[in-house]
Amino acid sequence: MLNLPRPRATRQVTTFDRESGLKVALIEPGASRTVARIDGSGYLAKLWLTLPGWFWAHWEPDRLVDPAVLKHVVLRIHVDDSEHPQIAAPIADLFGLGLARVRNYASRWVGASSGGFYLTLPMPFRHSLRIDIDNRDPDQRVDLFLNGLYQLADLPPDAPVLHGAFSTGRHQGEDPLTLLEATGPGRYVGTLLSLQGEPRSYLSYLEAPEHIDADGEQIIGTGMEDYFLGGWYFREGPVIGPDHGVILKDNLDSAVSLYRFHDTDAIWFDSALTFRFSNPWDPARLRPFAHSAVAFSYLDVARSVPPVPDRAELRCWYRWHTEDHPSIP
Repeated sequence: MLNLPRPRATRQVTTFDRESGLKVALIEPGASRTVARIDGSGYLAKLWLTLPGWFWAHWEPDRLVDPAVLKHVVLRIHVDDSEHPQIAAPIADLFGLGLARVRNYASRWVGASSGGFYLTLPMPFRHSLRIDIDNRDPDQRVDLFLNGLYQLADLPPDAPVLHGAFSTGRHQGEDPLTLLEATGPGRYVGTLLSLQGEPRSYLSYLEAPEHIDADGEQIIGTGMEDYFLGGWYFREGPVIGPDHGVILKDNLDSAVSLYRFHDTDAIWFDSALTFRFSNPWDPARLRPFAHSAVAFSYLDVARSVPPVPDRAELRCWYRWHTEDHPSIP
């Protein structure tokens, strides 16, 4: 995805404290904490993390179990001491699980690997990289395990900065769904997207083709499921590929979680890019839907991404998964 130089050295940041022997960073409800910092020049090559709270922890049997904690914990990455982050998203969405329903999948760039979550999109930095965690959950302490393997390297002058822009909300059926507005030079390289229709057994939001405006030139497709390289409302159900996939499809709950990444098919732009889905159907045939997403781009310099809204807005879904957790609204 990027042409990066041979590293001078390989290092890793971790929440493991050699002095205390404690493996985790503890973040109390409502608190924020820097959990990793790298100084120098190079790129973060692999980020892995996990935390309990979304499943029953046998070592702490009376602990609250609420999968929504994955939506309440926000990860922020600041490159080169930027005041505003270049990546900011709930953990659930950053790893493709925006519905807070964990499913195993292992793609080339992101995945949920049997209890752990990973991201391998290279993240170049010239001076520093900092990872902060905001715990917005009102009840749960975050016990965060994190490892970030990075390469120290002399970056070329044109090495870009990875950005991850989060968006979420509820929409009327005819509303365009805008996932990214970026200024360049840069390239759009992929999206993690979760959606849910307000009525049950409703997937017609998938009729919306992508509309990509790159420097005033439009790229238009034939449907949302087509953009994610599926068809017929993902007729055969979940599929996991290296660069695209359907992590979850629940017809009754009107819900899907999807990903697509671009490599040689990245969308390049010199000045500006807008990426949205727009449904051509008569509004009378459409119904409300909700979404949450992270759109990734490489930009020429470190720019700010939209702030993550408050916890109430993060809980955008009409129905939360309650099969194993009947107390969750």
